Amino acid sequence: MTREPRSAGSLLRKIVAAVILVPLAIVIVAFAVANRQIVTVSLDPFSSEHPATSLNLPLFVLVIGLLIVGVLIGGAASWLRHGNLRRATRRFERDIRELRSEIASLRHTPSGSASVPEAGSPPERLQLRPPVQ
Repeated sequence: MTREPRSAGSLLRKIVAAVILVPLAIVIVAFAVANRQIVTVSLDPFSSEHPATSLNLPLFVLVIGLLIVGVLIGGAASWLRHGNLRRATRRFERDIRELRSEIASLRHTPSGSASVPEAGSPPERLQLRPPVQ
């Protein structure tokens, strides 16, 4: 039984993720502990004294919730924006599969029966005049 050695890229990726995620988690926990006070979020733009709809929640819940919503909106916008690139990639991959199968079929045909177009005469060279002084 032989175990496949881990690639250096995978190990490096895990180390970088740990170096970034551990301090980030510490900062988030410290933020949550420091901002436990309750805040009122009013969703009524017309009455600030007696809002029709309001929420009472800890400040850290509000901030972290808004960050999560922002990340989701940004991810959705990025996904929608790159739709044409994904479509082109699928088309190119399909073309590659077709061309590979065509190459494979041409390799298996006898060399005399394959029809190769003859090369025509090369195009004329571009004639450039010397610069006028």
